[in-house]
Amino acid sequence: MKKIVIIVLLALVFSCKKETKNNTLTGSVFGTSYSIIHNSNRIYKTQLDSLFAVINKSLSTYQTNSDISKLNRNEAFEVDGHFMKVYDASKEIFGKTEGAFDPTIGNVVNAWKFGAENIIEKVDSLKIDSLMQYVGYDKTYRYENTIRKSNPNVYLEFNAIAKGYAVDVVSEFLESKNIENYLVEIGGEIRAKGINTKKQSAWKVGVEEPNFEGEQVILRAVTLTDEAMATSGTYRKFKIDEAGNRYAHIIDTETGYPSKTNLLSISVIAKSCMTADAYATAFKAMGIDRIKTFLEKHPELKVFLIFENDENKLETLSLNGFPE
Repeated sequence: MKKIVIIVLLALVFSCKKETKNNTLTGSVFGTSYSIIHNSNRIYKTQLDSLFAVINKSLSTYQTNSDISKLNRNEAFEVDGHFMKVYDASKEIFGKTEGAFDPTIGNVVNAWKFGAENIIEKVDSLKIDSLMQYVGYDKTYRYENTIRKSNPNVYLEFNAIAKGYAVDVVSEFLESKNIENYLVEIGGEIRAKGINTKKQSAWKVGVEEPNFEGEQVILRAVTLTDEAMATSGTYRKFKIDEAGNRYAHIIDTETGYPSKTNLLSISVIAKSCMTADAYATAFKAMGIDRIKTFLEKHPELKVFLIFENDENKLETLSLNGFPE
């Protein structure tokens, strides 16, 4: 489930006085782009490329020799430390969201072919039923550094949390080098610490206004200080039925069918990007009322919702102190 891209507001401000240099490293990884900005004399490209390679070797379903690919083929069950951290975090969030976040739903999502033609096609209910019997993160468990599945057909995919985890790994690497001011962004998932030393001000990022035509317009600028933000949206991948109803690429983990929702974009601020990433995905399947109830018990999460009202107009809702 590909996330929408948050456009980082990085316009340069020039002045005559002496400024601290920011190093910027950009490139492609995990099928998306990344941008890393920090105030250090070194870029650390070689070390960061190595980190990306290790994470891919652990979590990428696109690499045939990765830990997760071998596990899905039931060829090997031993996993590395990166896998265990993501697995454990997913298990916790699966429980807290009562299954709204479920990394075993991937095969069902693929069966609906989101990302192809927008018109929703009738999918054989027998096929969905046959896939749904293997859905449920509680059909897996970890014993030390091995993962076990209750059925060999259970399929794991961490696309909804892995980019956020990679942002955290890069951030922790920078901190290990005593870098106190940085912004790390991978595929729109962001973590920031300190300040933008080039501008001598807080890091600012932008949340896109949902646009079904693909145009990118910033709706809100957000200041991040020693925290992470992830945004997940439903307006880039959707299907339309014969009545004109839009269905998000979010699959109901109980039924196996696409969710009809008025939520268009969910931004979550948390201490770790992995946490923000996972909850941004889970909230798409929960709906506004369930999100509100959930957040009453989770003040550590700040949330910004963009949705369509009954008149098909955009509305926004800030929860738990999401910055205005």
